Amino acid sequence: MNATEFESSLKQAGFQDIETKKVAANTATHPHSHAFSVRALVLEGDITLTSEGQSRTFRAGEVFEMTAGCVHSEQYGPDGSTYLVGRKT
Repeated sequence: MNATEFESSLKQAGFQDIETKKVAANTATHPHSHAFSVRALVLEGDITLTSEGQSRTFRAGEVFEMTAGCVHSEQYGPDGSTYLVGRKT
């Protein structure tokens, strides 16, 4: 799925605030949550999400989702990450 198709699917599913985010290499966050659900397509690099003691790495071409209130941390790879993300409240 390319970025245009993914953005269209986000809109059809009711996701708003659609944007492309770029995060610097080796950035890490502390555990946190959001008041909105997210769905994102990794365009470049990778991101590892950790939630409930389990970690999963998403690379270019893969989609990740998180529900509102999901406590998680993020670790970005040595090349950082660029992803197209939508939010839904």
